Amino acid sequence: MKRIEEVLRFYNFENFGKEEHKIYPEEFFKLERSILLDVRSREEMETVSFPLVHSTTLLEIPINEIPERTGEIPRDILIGIFCAASIRATMVFLYLKALGYSNVKILAGGYDKLFPELRPGVLYKSFSNKS
Repeated sequence: MKRIEEVLRFYNFENFGKEEHKIYPEEFFKLERSILLDVRSREEMETVSFPLVHSTTLLEIPINEIPERTGEIPRDILIGIFCAASIRATMVFLYLKALGYSNVKILAGGYDKLFPELRPGVLYKSFSNKS
């Protein structure tokens, strides 16, 4: 509990206002080394799936399984945490920060910001820039 209190105290007006805890999909997909941690429910993942095989590594762990599966989440690479509206992503962000993860960010904007980055033209430009 002490660690979560430290994390919460850190996010004062200045630190929260800088938005360094967030990353937008457009910026996230430009990174060479990153993992998208999808924390939506299994039912959501089955209904709306996006493997992202050409964009980034995808790790699907529903929020309710995070405590038992943190060993699957690497500490040496940027983790972008995603859910439909950023609420669960925020909860997992705080949880991981409390566990000592330093390289985690909330993938901001939910579906509204993610889906435009998956359009053919955007994907094509992304492929062109990486090759």
